[in-house]
Amino acid sequence: MATTVQASSRMAAIPVHAMWGAAAGLVGGVGMGIWMSVSRPTMDTAMITMVAGLLGSTNAFAGWLIHLSIATFAGITFGVVLGQFAQRLAPAVVLGLLYGAAWWVLGALWIMPANMGMPVFQWNDVTASSLGAHLVFGLLAGATFAGIAQAMGKRTGPAR
Repeated sequence: MATTVQASSRMAAIPVHAMWGAAAGLVGGVGMGIWMSVSRPTMDTAMITMVAGLLGSTNAFAGWLIHLSIATFAGITFGVVLGQFAQRLAPAVVLGLLYGAAWWVLGALWIMPANMGMPVFQWNDVTASSLGAHLVFGLLAGATFAGIAQAMGKRTGPAR
């Protein structure tokens, strides 16, 4: 006896939103990575090499690989969690900026300093520059997600 399982349109959209989110995360990650490659808020060290420090390296290429992996994960999560609300440009940009700020709090203020034995939730030149970088990520990821959704001509989730 065969059983048919029907998924709601919201559930069916999750893989599509995840793919769009991965692409959006990479675009946002490249923009953010450029910011981190040129920003040297302390000791003439590029922020991207600080990211490499998460795995005990100081190599900028390693920093880029780590960073783009995190950006892809963040983009997928954006797509899955917020994709149904981010299919038009204005809401996507607002959500992207808020999402970037949330990742700044989670990643730059808490996880990264904790992993590197530094004080957490501290405001300084590095975290100030990092906030700008995370906002660039959110702006580009949100706008890219909406652009992909519109280019695909397929809206999923609630009608607006």
